[in-house]
Amino acid sequence: MESLLVLVGLIVLAIPVAIIVLLVGHTRLRRRVEQLEQQLRVLGGDVPEARAAPPRSEPRKPTEKPEKSPKTAPWSKAQAPQPATEQSPPAAVVFREDRFAALSTWFKENWFYAVSALSLALAGIFLVQYGVENGLLPPSARVIAALLFGAALIVAGEVIRRRFGDDESSATAYLPSVFSGAGLVTLFGGILAARQLYNLIGPEAALAAMVVVALLGLVLGWFHGPLLAAVGLIGAFSAPFVVGGTSEDPSWLYAYFFVIAVLGLGIDTVRRWAWISVLTLFGTYTACLLLVLSSPLTEPDYLICVTALAVIAIAIPVRRVWPDHGGAMISQIIRRKKGDAWPEFPTRLGFGAIAVSSAILSVHWADSSAEFWLGVTLLAGLTLGLMLWGRRAEALKDATALPALGLVWFVLVHGWDNGIVLRQFAETYAETAEADYPWVVTILIMLGAAMSVTAAWRSMQAHTFPAVWAGAAAVFAPALAIALEVGWHPATVIGAYPWALHGIALGVLMVIFAERFARVDGDKRMRASLATLSALSCLTFACVIVLSSAALTIALVAMVVVAAALDRKFTLPPLSWFIWAGVFTVTVRLVLNPGLDWASTAPVIEMALVYSTATVGFLIGWLLIRPLDRPVATLLLESAAWATGGILLSLLLERWLQSFGEGGATNSHWGLGLLAIIWLLLAFAQVQRFELGGKLNYARYLLAAFFAGHGLFRLAQALAEANPLLSTVAPPVLGPPVLNTLAVAYLLPALAIGFSVWRIRATPLWLKRGSWGLSGLLAVVWLGLTIRHVWQGAAGMYEGNGVTQPELYTYTMALLVIGAALFYQSLARRSDLMRKAGLGVIGLAVAKVFLIDIAGLGGLIRVFSLLALGLALAGLAWLNRWAKLRHSPQGAEPLDH
Repeated sequence: MESLLVLVGLIVLAIPVAIIVLLVGHTRLRRRVEQLEQQLRVLGGDVPEARAAPPRSEPRKPTEKPEKSPKTAPWSKAQAPQPATEQSPPAAVVFREDRFAALSTWFKENWFYAVSALSLALAGIFLVQYGVENGLLPPSARVIAALLFGAALIVAGEVIRRRFGDDESSATAYLPSVFSGAGLVTLFGGILAARQLYNLIGPEAALAAMVVVALLGLVLGWFHGPLLAAVGLIGAFSAPFVVGGTSEDPSWLYAYFFVIAVLGLGIDTVRRWAWISVLTLFGTYTACLLLVLSSPLTEPDYLICVTALAVIAIAIPVRRVWPDHGGAMISQIIRRKKGDAWPEFPTRLGFGAIAVSSAILSVHWADSSAEFWLGVTLLAGLTLGLMLWGRRAEALKDATALPALGLVWFVLVHGWDNGIVLRQFAETYAETAEADYPWVVTILIMLGAAMSVTAAWRSMQAHTFPAVWAGAAAVFAPALAIALEVGWHPATVIGAYPWALHGIALGVLMVIFAERFARVDGDKRMRASLATLSALSCLTFACVIVLSSAALTIALVAMVVVAAALDRKFTLPPLSWFIWAGVFTVTVRLVLNPGLDWASTAPVIEMALVYSTATVGFLIGWLLIRPLDRPVATLLLESAAWATGGILLSLLLERWLQSFGEGGATNSHWGLGLLAIIWLLLAFAQVQRFELGGKLNYARYLLAAFFAGHGLFRLAQALAEANPLLSTVAPPVLGPPVLNTLAVAYLLPALAIGFSVWRIRATPLWLKRGSWGLSGLLAVVWLGLTIRHVWQGAAGMYEGNGVTQPELYTYTMALLVIGAALFYQSLARRSDLMRKAGLGVIGLAVAKVFLIDIAGLGGLIRVFSLLALGLALAGLAWLNRWAKLRHSPQGAEPLDH
């Protein structure tokens, strides 16, 4: 096996070197020819036109476009100067409508060439399988006959090309390619049969022979054109499946397919047909997939092969040991504007190969520990290779994210689906408590840290997008740690504190990044901000692992305050993202998980500590960043502070009322009122954030509607089924007159709604009017129930107990006072709406006196009721007359005039 790997390594090194040697020699020759032509023009001579068919003594000159500077990658737009219009396709776009049309036309006219090549190739392969004259020849003779037949086809093709030519103008067009391509396929089939059918040679000899054939095909492809290359590639990929046979270890065929891929890419990097490279990679990936499906035990070799395919797809098209892809990146297509350059063909080819290989590596399932670590190694190696080996390939920078994300997904999935390595890790101490410490998660964290360090180094070296590399350095290692936490739960095996130390170590690493970036960047704080943001996240991650529920919430609030302080001290705008995430997380913990249920049962001191810390923390954060230009973070902290403070007061009042033992939070009028306050405060916090705008407003609308709906539902319960006026089984009213639970249930929600509408100036008009109306309705309900409680007491609240005369008279006086107050305010504020409301309340009082009080009251109370109504109406009439005269443009007139 070692000799086979050594041979493969030599092949990988030798073939690109041979390609470069051929290219350099060809470039020198062409330069000399161009110099001679230039000298002829200077001397006044005529440059002879190229002949239709080259002479037999020298090879036909390739028809590709002139070579450009060595620093420029092939297939670039500089090779074919065209106006940069939207209609002109980019250079070397393989799948274009005109190319499909040309291919269809060619097949219609020349389909017999393809059939001829297929027939000749199958003839050579079946010659191997069945022998001559029904198997009269021994296996060795059959193989030799097939090899001779293939060689004869190649010689025949070369003779036809040299003597008669193979361009479009000759009668023998495409025939040299047909014969030579069929000959190559036959040679491959003969070698495969010698190894796979008859076991005449070992895998090393078979691979060496195929390398020789591949080199021969490389040379022939230079002269014969894309038809030969296509025939040779398709035949070479198909040969192992056509030949058939059985093998105990067919893994050596991956090396065979790899050599064919090098052959195809090698031909195309010189001739620049582009679609040959696409055909090569498609055929190689397909053939390797079919092989691994038929022989699942070869999956490790399959993974190595697809990784190597991505490497050669990067290096060979640009003909560089250190790839230097230039131009636009694939990700820049998203924001591409009219006239911008498209990514060049080598960039698209390399990106596609990286994407396919990364997908294969990340989704495959490891059946053994060795296979799991192989997948991790290949994904990490591909990522590190793109960052180190491909550091000059500016156009492939975005491709680095593909294997990196694949590694995170690979680790996560093998945790979710209980992979073999996870099972071994989880069972470390199952039988032996003194077992050695399992290093698997530590190794993975160290690997993630190494990749973050490499990304930070790339950020230091980068001339473009340094902040993106800094973001990758700040994200990758923590992302891998989160994947381990979600899928593997390491704390259950190695303990919470040892696992939390991994997060702290990553936090220390991010602090080092922040210091290095800050030292280099000076006033430019983006990279330092990203590293600081990651450091805070790592510390938060450690807190999540080790702290209790209450302590975790307090720690998260502390992180928000620290982020605000760091932003105030060092001017780090990206920390607003952490503040946003922190406020959201703390709010979820305060309301949902562990949330209000925990707050209702936890010790009062612990509950008060958590909610008061959150309120004070949000307020401190708001004060810290208020002088800065941080509109989003400022508004988030302000709204969260108001909402959390209101929730704290509501919970404290609820817990105090619960101590009386008369009703609970979900069945009493005061408990439902307090719950309504909490949810309505959360809804108004979202309303306050409407002014931030953006697409997130849709989420804020949904949250506000959800919170408001929950609060209104609780209010409806408090007004209906838990109302002591309407239900005999409702918990009683607690407390003295006026200062009792009726104020908690109805007046406090009214005040909370009214205060929120008054405080949030950006409240939509329709919502403001609806909120004022609801607040007024609740205030009226509270006043009516309070009057009844004053005269009837807690025991007589039920409406079936009737109404006393003093209670009925008090309702009348209350209506008159309210109407008079509204009427006076309408005059003072010149509000027509308030005047109409006051008149409506006074009219209601009048109707009550004449329709209800006269029949229900008796004696002096009836007299006083009518007397009070008359005096009140007379006084209001005088007040209305005086106000109109005072505000009239003619000035005031005497009232006795």
